[in-house]
Amino acid sequence: MIKLAKKYDVIIVGTGVAGLNCALNISPDKSVLVICKDTPDKSDSYLAQGGICRLPEESDFDSYFEDTMRAGHYENNPESVTAMIRGSQEVINDLIGYGVQFARNSDGSLAYTKEGGHSRPRICFHEDTTGREITTRLMKAARARRNILIVPYVTLLDIICDDKCCYGIVAKDGKNGRLYRLYADYTVLASGGIGGIFENSTNFRVLTGDALAICLNHGIAVDHINYIQIHPTTLYSKKKGRRFLISESVRGEGAVLLDKNFERFTDELKPRDIVTAAIREQMKKDGTDHVWLDMRPIPREEVINHFPGIVQHCLNEGYDVFRECIPVVPSQHYFMGGIRSDTKGATTMPRLYAVGETCCNGVHGKNRLASNSLLESLLFAKRAAEDINKNYCPEDMQAARAAEKALDLSKYANVSKLLKEYKDTVRAAISAADEADRAKEEA
Repeated sequence: MIKLAKKYDVIIVGTGVAGLNCALNISPDKSVLVICKDTPDKSDSYLAQGGICRLPEESDFDSYFEDTMRAGHYENNPESVTAMIRGSQEVINDLIGYGVQFARNSDGSLAYTKEGGHSRPRICFHEDTTGREITTRLMKAARARRNILIVPYVTLLDIICDDKCCYGIVAKDGKNGRLYRLYADYTVLASGGIGGIFENSTNFRVLTGDALAICLNHGIAVDHINYIQIHPTTLYSKKKGRRFLISESVRGEGAVLLDKNFERFTDELKPRDIVTAAIREQMKKDGTDHVWLDMRPIPREEVINHFPGIVQHCLNEGYDVFRECIPVVPSQHYFMGGIRSDTKGATTMPRLYAVGETCCNGVHGKNRLASNSLLESLLFAKRAAEDINKNYCPEDMQAARAAEKALDLSKYANVSKLLKEYKDTVRAAISAADEADRAKEEA
């Protein structure tokens, strides 16, 4: 059994690429605790198929910037978009340094693929398991660091704070039932998306927006909580549980969408929200609960080399992509809103940072451009760590103890009930934001 200390220099909630990259960039002389609700691989980062964007050359900057802004309906924060694009080459170099094996051309240069919404190929990839490749390499590096402790099955229940500052977290150990009240000079929320509150989602079911609800309860700013992306193509199934994603890259390489009569009905390379709308309109017109995706226009060798995971999963479900079309349907996929953070990951509460899908720094606007998620998570997590390193100072322990003493411990007695309340809090906030947006449109 892992014994936790009462105090850490930095506590990070989440073991996706954001949490891991933040931990890896904290000064090695600082103690770092990383917790996760389930096993470390239960993150959206691990599931990412398509790839990660990289600015191929300076001449592509304006085009990449415009593609990102257009996909986000120009509601993006230009400063965040610029920071992401400018930092993309450094991110890829960092990943290569950790041993990530990206696809290469015959001359050894990075191979790029294209996805919906992109005006040119600029996406690095590892087969159709890019997220798993990156997450696995980062996890190996983090576990090799003596100052980083990664503990699974520990659920964030609350933060220790007063009206001035965050001093740490309240968490529950799912194995021994122990309630932890842990101090940290800095706390980083990297707890992922909100797919677990939806019936159909590509996310793991444990990702239910707990950190989001906690911030709402403490008056920490949250932005665009109703900006939720639907992925156009997930494998249709009547089974319960997570929906299997059919990567954007499949359409980028030539797969086409077909109606019930197996006729093409849309431009597959439009941004995700536009393709999703087209699919839903076609399903309504046809009276069906899915459309068809045909991968046969892609050369067989390319499918085998680039999409082996998709091929195998479809076979497991009874579909041979080389001989037939596969049924696909839109499902909840990504959260563009979240805890307000700046370009260094800082929230509106001192000593509290938020990075990755759980935060909103405005980089995605109203709709995320394909394969910007891993890049955004990695880049701003590193910037958060660098900001902590640069401005590091110990917290006021007297104030921290007072904040802990003020906690109502009865609130955490029934974890299942509390987590359900958090789900309801997030759902209610989404509904209120939707209603407010409708009112604005009607005004």
